[in-house]
Amino acid sequence: MAASTESKTVHSAAVTYFSMISLLSFCPPFVILLWYTMVHADGSVIQTWNYLWQHGLQGFIDIWPRPTAIAWKIIACYAAFEAALQLLLPGKRVEGPISPAGNRPVYKANGMAAYAVTLITYLSLWWFGIFNPTIVYDHLGEIFSALIFGSFVFCIFLYIKGHLAPSSTDSGSCGNIIIDFYWGMELYPRIGKNFDIKVFTNCRFGMMSWAVLALTYCIKQYEANGKVEDSMLVNTILMLVYVTKFFWWEAGYWNTMDIAHDRAGFYICWGCLVWVPSIYTSPGMYLVNHPVHLGTQLALFILLAGLLCIYINYDCDRQRQEFRRTNGKCIVWGKAPSKIVATYTTTSGETKTSLLLTSGWWGLARHFHYVPEILAAFFWTVPALFNHFLPYFYVIFLTILLLDRAKRDDDRCRSKYGKYWKTYCQKVTYRVIPGIY
Repeated sequence: MAASTESKTVHSAAVTYFSMISLLSFCPPFVILLWYTMVHADGSVIQTWNYLWQHGLQGFIDIWPRPTAIAWKIIACYAAFEAALQLLLPGKRVEGPISPAGNRPVYKANGMAAYAVTLITYLSLWWFGIFNPTIVYDHLGEIFSALIFGSFVFCIFLYIKGHLAPSSTDSGSCGNIIIDFYWGMELYPRIGKNFDIKVFTNCRFGMMSWAVLALTYCIKQYEANGKVEDSMLVNTILMLVYVTKFFWWEAGYWNTMDIAHDRAGFYICWGCLVWVPSIYTSPGMYLVNHPVHLGTQLALFILLAGLLCIYINYDCDRQRQEFRRTNGKCIVWGKAPSKIVATYTTTSGETKTSLLLTSGWWGLARHFHYVPEILAAFFWTVPALFNHFLPYFYVIFLTILLLDRAKRDDDRCRSKYGKYWKTYCQKVTYRVIPGIY
């Protein structure tokens, strides 16, 4: 089946087992410990460690918040609202890349409209006194706890659906229940004809929650202190600009590894439903109770540096997307792009052709776009300064994630393109960092 071919290009069984056990064992409690440390332990890892050392396992059980009715209601309302926007808002018809089985998924590109409606609605509810976003912050631990358990159940549903009612031929089992559950059964799972599950989990729930929580933290600091410090403003502006860039470019995201190659399993779906809202937003969560005054000069420097990194990251993706859209008939940095014409065979036996861009940003390194993405994350974290280590966990995690993704993508492309990929690597010699790696 297709899955057996796909699994060879991801990780070995041993790495998969280790990743699965690690994700299940360490990530859920880490989400709770990070929230507890940020909100209740002054952001100090040492303070949390001392508490756990004194109180042991029972102490950890005591700080783990139980999912409450209000937490479930907030999640349900948010998820239903985003699902409705995904289904009902108009959008341009967009075709995704040809899948390993030769299918071409079709999407409705209404992400930017959904993003605008979401933020305007959220801010309007606060402005007119209908719903106070500080309620979300005050029940954050319960929300994260509910997401941990609810998302696990959702992944079980995806596993069962993949077995009983797959949405396309890009599905199947590798014969191992753990790998099937972890990496996923389906590449493009849908409910009905139009509701794409990965677009919902990755984009409309995960990435949208990043923007919603960024605003939530900013509003919480304002209501608690009567003002918003420049550090929080820089953090919030940069994160919102980054998420805005994401939804502006959402159709391009559907061509990336997350959507076009990673199946809908525990690895990606639990990560988008739980890890993104909790870990990706954590620098802002820290700043709520740790207001830092940077001063105008330093705040502007960090803001401008972060905006530049986000722009370069966007321009990398735009350059490749334009190259693909025009079939290589475009201008890259003032001249015609250099490229490699590569052929490959789908799992159904069809021969297809792809163009590999070897100039512009993509001539610097095969995954150069990860460099400004990591730097942007650093710049929206650095307003927290360096009193505590924990706000920088996201930057470290992102670096590891993207370096691993670069390796997985290289392995997949090597398997897919063969000799053409070897030629590509000879021309673009560095994987991520020009001259270094």
